[in-house]
Amino acid sequence: MSSTAGDVLIVGSGAAGLTAALNLADRFRVTVLAKGALNEGSTAWAQGGIAAVLEPGDTFANHVEDTMVAGAGLNDRDVVEFVVGEAPQAIERLRALGVPFAEEAGALHLTREGGHSHRRIVHVADATGWAVQEALQRAAEAHPNITLLPDRCAIDLATSRHEERYSGAGNVWGVYALDRASGTVELHTARATILATGGAGRTYLFSTAPRGATGDGIAMAWRAGCRISNMEMMQFHPTCLYNLEVKNFLITEAVRGEGGRLINPATGKRFMTYYDAERMELAPRDVVARAIDAEIKRYGLDYVHLDISHQPADFVRAHFPNIHEKLLGLSIDMTCAPIPVVPAQHYTCGGIVVDRDGRTDLPGLYAAGECTESGLHGANRLASNSLLECFVYGEAAARHIAESWDALPTVPAIRAWDESRVTDSDEEVVIKQNWTEIRRFMWNYVGIVRTTKRLQRAKRRIDLLTQEVEEHYGHFRVTADLIELRNLIQTADLIVRSALHRHESRGLHFTLDYPAMLPGAVDTVLVP
Repeated sequence: MSSTAGDVLIVGSGAAGLTAALNLADRFRVTVLAKGALNEGSTAWAQGGIAAVLEPGDTFANHVEDTMVAGAGLNDRDVVEFVVGEAPQAIERLRALGVPFAEEAGALHLTREGGHSHRRIVHVADATGWAVQEALQRAAEAHPNITLLPDRCAIDLATSRHEERYSGAGNVWGVYALDRASGTVELHTARATILATGGAGRTYLFSTAPRGATGDGIAMAWRAGCRISNMEMMQFHPTCLYNLEVKNFLITEAVRGEGGRLINPATGKRFMTYYDAERMELAPRDVVARAIDAEIKRYGLDYVHLDISHQPADFVRAHFPNIHEKLLGLSIDMTCAPIPVVPAQHYTCGGIVVDRDGRTDLPGLYAAGECTESGLHGANRLASNSLLECFVYGEAAARHIAESWDALPTVPAIRAWDESRVTDSDEEVVIKQNWTEIRRFMWNYVGIVRTTKRLQRAKRRIDLLTQEVEEHYGHFRVTADLIELRNLIQTADLIVRSALHRHESRGLHFTLDYPAMLPGAVDTVLVP
C-alpha cells in the first residue's frame, strides 16, 4: 500500500481547502486531496458572489442582522460577527491573488441579493466561483510546499483505532483514500487534517450541487466520533430545469422578476394566486419552492411550467441570452414555449460541529466550508455568505494549526488498509439501484415540505439500505461508487434523524405536523 506523510493533510480542493493550504504552506508541507479534478467541487459552480460590507452607509451590524434574520435566529451571533468582520480583508487577499472582481468607476462593483439590506456582493460577472477557484488553484500549483493529488476518493479517517498499537484516544492521523486511477487504497498521514469536502446535495434527486457532493466529510467525521448539527436545514432553489440529461441547470430568479409565470401543466392555471396572491411569483424562495412542491405532490406531476413566452421574443433573448441558448440546445424555445422546472437542493446548512478555530470534537481534525455547522448560517443561508465562510474558516483553521503546532503529537505507526478478506464485486447494479432509490425517496419524503409519516417511511428504507450497503462494503473491494453510496446513506440517515428531532417549522425545515415556530431557537445536535 502506497502512502504519503506530510505535516498537514487537506481533504478537498475548493475555496476552503485551498485557502487553508496557502495559509499554511510557507511553514509546512501540505498535501491536498481532491476526489476528482481539482476544480470539480462546488466553488467553481458558484454563480453569485461574496458578501462584504464595502458600501458607504452599510455597517457590520447591518450584515449581521441580515444574516440573523435569514437564519431564523438559529445562528450563533458571535460567529456571525466574527465572519462578517473578516469579510473585507478576505476580499483584499483574493484581489491580491488576482481575482478580477468587477469594478465601476475605479471601485468594486457591488450587487444586491435577496435578504441583503445593502449592496454588498462583490462578483466576477455571473461566474465568481470559477474565477476564485482559478486564482487559488494557480497559487497552490505554484507553491513548492503544496502537493495536489486529484482523483483520490477518501474512504475513512485514520484514527487512534487504526494505530498499530490500538488506542481509544480519538486522535485523527489522516485518511485512507482510493486512488481512482490504480484502484489501490493509499494511507495519507499528517499531524493535522482539515476536512473541506463540501456539502451533501446529491442525497437528493434534484440538486444544483456537483456530482461529487455526497456528504463524504460529514459521514467520515460522524463515523470517527464527531458531533453533527442541523442536518435538517437543506436549502432548496425554486426553479431548476427539469431535464433527465441535464441535472442541475438553474433558471435564475430574474426570469420571474421579468414577468415569468408559474403554471400547473395539468390545469393550465397560474397557481401562485393560491399561495401568495400579493407577491405571486416574486414571493421569497422558500414560499415559491413550497408552492411548486405542493402542486407537484397534489397533482402527481414531475414538474411545473415557468412561462415567459408572453413577453416579446427580443426582450427575452436580450435579458436571458445564456439561458435561451442553453435551452435551445435542449429543443426548448423559451420565447414561445414554457420551461419545465422543479425546485432543487441548493446548499447544506448543517454539518460537522466546529468552533471559531475550525476545530472539530476530535484532536488533530479541523473542518471548514459547506461540510461544517459553524453557527454562521443557522436555519437558512443568506445569499453569498457561503464562499465567505470558506475563506474565513480556511484561514482560521490554518492559523490555529500554526499557533499550536508544537503541541500536536507526531504521527504514530498506522496500520495498512486490509483487503485480505474481500473480493471484486460482481454486482455493481446493487450500487446503482440503491443510489437511485435513496435520492428518489429523500426527494419525495424529506424534501421541501415534510411530515412525520413521510420521515418515518424514509427512515425505514434507510435502515434496510444501510444493512445492504454495509454487507456489500464488508465483502467487496472498495470502488469510488461504493464509497460514495456508503456516505450518501449515512448522510441521508443524519438528515432524517435531525428532521424527526425538530418539532417545529423554522427556516428551511417545514413540517405540516408542527407548522408553528417555537419561541426558543435550539440547534439539533446528533452525538455518535
